[in-house]
Amino acid sequence: MSDTKQKKGLGRGLMSLFGDEQPLELNKEVKTDGKSEYLSISISDLAPNKFQPRTHFSKEKIEELTQSIKTNGLIQPIIVRHNKQNNNYEIIAGERRWLAAQNAGLHEVPVVVLNITDLQALELAIVENIQREDLNIIEEARGYKRLMDEFLYDHEKLSNFMGKSKSHISNTLRLLTLPEEVIKLVDEGKLTAGQVRPLVGRYNALQLANSILKERLSARSIENLVRNEKELENKKRSPGLKKNDPNALLLQRQIEENLGLKTKIFSKKNNSGKVIIEFENLDQFEMISKLLLKK
Repeated sequence: MSDTKQKKGLGRGLMSLFGDEQPLELNKEVKTDGKSEYLSISISDLAPNKFQPRTHFSKEKIEELTQSIKTNGLIQPIIVRHNKQNNNYEIIAGERRWLAAQNAGLHEVPVVVLNITDLQALELAIVENIQREDLNIIEEARGYKRLMDEFLYDHEKLSNFMGKSKSHISNTLRLLTLPEEVIKLVDEGKLTAGQVRPLVGRYNALQLANSILKERLSARSIENLVRNEKELENKKRSPGLKKNDPNALLLQRQIEENLGLKTKIFSKKNNSGKVIIEFENLDQFEMISKLLLKK
């Protein structure tokens, strides 16, 4: 997918709320343009965002931001909305800035107050973090799931709004099917998305994850490990298959060249057998489906 599409999708989420791509100028006077208010408020009047997709904040980055605020002040305003029930302001974007500002000893902070719905609050929180590539892949997946579960987004709507391909959305959501122990390792930064993607759907995902940690395996090594395991399992489940049938091997290579996908053909002595075509993402699966269903 092109960078243009990605920027277009993400930009629409933020700029449709601000209505302007220019930096916001703040002072202690309240300015109203019908969509937002710009002011400076007491830091104690702010509360965390209930829709915050992030579950972990880096202590090192908080400390770096704290030092920056001590030196330069809080340059970028915190995005909030007014919580009339609690008579305070709920942070939509900028919770890390709020934490660092407290550490820096600030008593007041600049904010932009938006009049937005719960859906817009969640959208903006996710977009703001993804634009800065700040969420880990599990936090990103949880954000997508909340949009689907609580606001009835489907894959296509998510794809259009976030500027991500449907295959990216699907592959990211599939990570939430991993065992909780494996998800926690990704959440804590001990494993990467590339390392755990091959583990999705594996009965021994946790065992493999522990091996990855112990042996410090790369994403490519893990893919090879899982592929070899699958091939051994297929051989055990397929007794009576002939090995290295010349005709099958020739056809296998032809299919691989035409589709660009890894293919295995197993033939039996009674002229039966099976064909396995592997796909790595939703786009490849859709391509196979169209070929098989073509009339």
